[in-house]
Amino acid sequence: MSLIFKLASEPFEFEQIEKLNYQTFVEEIPQHEKNQAGMLRDQFHDENTYIIGLKEKQLVGMICVRSNRPFSLDRKIGEVEQHLPVQVNRPCEIRLLAVDPAYRNGRVFMGLTQGLIRYCLKMGYDAALISGTTREQKLYKQLGFQPFAYLTGDAQAAFQPMYLTKAIFDATLAGRILKEPVNFLPGPVSISENVRDAFMNNPYSHRSKAFADRLLEVQTKLKTMVNARFVQVFHGTGTLANDVVAGQLSVVGGKGLILVNGEFGMRLVDHAERWGLDFDQLKSQWGDPFQYEQIEQRVKDGKYQWIWAVHSETSTGILNDIDQLKDICQNRNLQLCLDCVSSLGAVPIDLNGVAYASGVSGKSLGSYTGLSFVFHQNEAKTNSNLPRYLDLGAYFEADGIPYSQSSNLVDALHAALIKYDPPEIIYDAIKDRYELIREGIEKLGFHILSDEANSSPVIMTIGLRENYNSRKIGDDLFLNGINVHYESSYLQKRNWLQISCINSISVKDIERMLRALGKICYKGTLDAVK
Repeated sequence: MSLIFKLASEPFEFEQIEKLNYQTFVEEIPQHEKNQAGMLRDQFHDENTYIIGLKEKQLVGMICVRSNRPFSLDRKIGEVEQHLPVQVNRPCEIRLLAVDPAYRNGRVFMGLTQGLIRYCLKMGYDAALISGTTREQKLYKQLGFQPFAYLTGDAQAAFQPMYLTKAIFDATLAGRILKEPVNFLPGPVSISENVRDAFMNNPYSHRSKAFADRLLEVQTKLKTMVNARFVQVFHGTGTLANDVVAGQLSVVGGKGLILVNGEFGMRLVDHAERWGLDFDQLKSQWGDPFQYEQIEQRVKDGKYQWIWAVHSETSTGILNDIDQLKDICQNRNLQLCLDCVSSLGAVPIDLNGVAYASGVSGKSLGSYTGLSFVFHQNEAKTNSNLPRYLDLGAYFEADGIPYSQSSNLVDALHAALIKYDPPEIIYDAIKDRYELIREGIEKLGFHILSDEANSSPVIMTIGLRENYNSRKIGDDLFLNGINVHYESSYLQKRNWLQISCINSISVKDIERMLRALGKICYKGTLDAVK
C-alpha cells in the first residue's frame, strides 16, 4: 500500500504531471519540441481528468480521460464512430499514459488501469479510445484494447488507434482480477451467495400455498427479531413503508409530534406534510441525541396523540433511545411510531408497545432492495379513505397478500434471514466492525459527528475540515477499490463522508481502507497511518 491512486487536484500534482508529460512525450517519445523549462502542458489540460499514482508525494504514473468532442483522434482520422467496428453511445478518450521509468514493474500500470476502468464505469462511458504507441502494443492488447482505423503520427512516433469496451475488458486477465469495490455503503448492501441463489429461483404464483407458507415464515422471523405482534410486507422501499405509517396516522387522527435530529427525521416531516397531518416538530442539533426531558415537557399538556421519530438516524450516525421514547409515550398514553429502516437487523430492537414501525430488506438484513415492512401492535382494518396500495388493513385482512408480489424478493429475504439464528452473532459482528473502524478514523485525526455513547454501529459520519472535500476523497477511495457514502446531497452540502459497518468486511480490508484514507488526506497532519 505504498502506492495510492487518485484524481489529480493539488498544484504540486499538476506541476509533476507537466514534468512527467515532458519526460515521456518529448524526451522519450519525440512527439513534441523540447523547451528549457522541461515541462509540457497538454493542449486539452483544462478538459482532462488526470488519474495519477503517487508514492508519498511523488508522481510515479498518470493517465487522463477526456470526453469533450472533437477528440484528438477525431482530428487525426475523422469522426471515430465511422471507423469503429462496434456501436458506441458515450465514448471517452484516454490519453497521456506515462509511468516513471523507475516504476515500470507492472504495479503502477495495473493500478492506473484499474482506477481508469472504475472511473469510466462510474461516469457511464461505454467505450474508451486511445492512440497507443506502437512501442507498447503488446501491453495495450493485454488490457483488451483492439486496433481500428490506421496508424497516425510518423516513423519516430507512430500511434495505433485502439478501443476498449467493458465486455472486452471483462474477458481479459486484467478484467478478471479487477475486484468489486469493498462495500462501506449503507445500501445497496453486499449480497451473499445464498441470497443471490434464492433470488434466481424460478418465480411462482403469489396465490400459491408455497408462497403463502414462505411469506408466513418471513413474517414470523421478522416479528420474533423485534418482538412485534404483526408485520406486513410491502413491495417498495422504506419511503413506501413510511407512507403507510403516515396513512395510519391520518386514520388515528389527533395532533402529533415529530422528533428531528437529522435528514431522515426531516423526511418524516415531509411525509406528514404530504398527508396533511396535524403535527408539530421538535428539533435537536444534527449529530445530537434527542433531549428526552425536553420531549417530556413538550407532551405533558396532553395535546398530542402520537410521536414519530427515527431510531437510527443514518445521516448523522446517532442511535436514538427507543426505551426512553416508549416510557414517555406510555406515561402519556401516546402512540409511538418509529422509522427503523437502518436499525432493523443491525441492533437489538424491542417493538413491544410501539404502534407502528418501518423497516426494509435492503440494508442490514442483507437482501435486495425492494421489500419494506410495517410492524404494528394492533389488528388493522381496511379503510376506503386510504390508497389501496398503502392500506395496512388490506394487507392484514388478506393474510399479507392482497395484491401481486414477487416470490423472488421474498425467497431472497428468507435466505438472508437465516443468518439471524441467533441474531446476536450479527449484532456483535457489526458492533466489532464499528469499534475497529472508529478507532482507526479517530487515530487519523478525523472528527466523528456522534459521540460514542449515542452512536449507532450501523454507520459513522465524518465531519471534514475546510481543507478537505468529501466528494474528492470519496472519488479517490473509489479509484482504489473502496466504496464509501458521500454522494447524497445532504452529505455534500455539509462536506460529510460516511462509512457503513453493516456489510461483512474483513479486518484486512478495513485496514486497507484506513491506510488509503490516510494517504489520500495528506494535506494536514494526518500521519497516524503509514
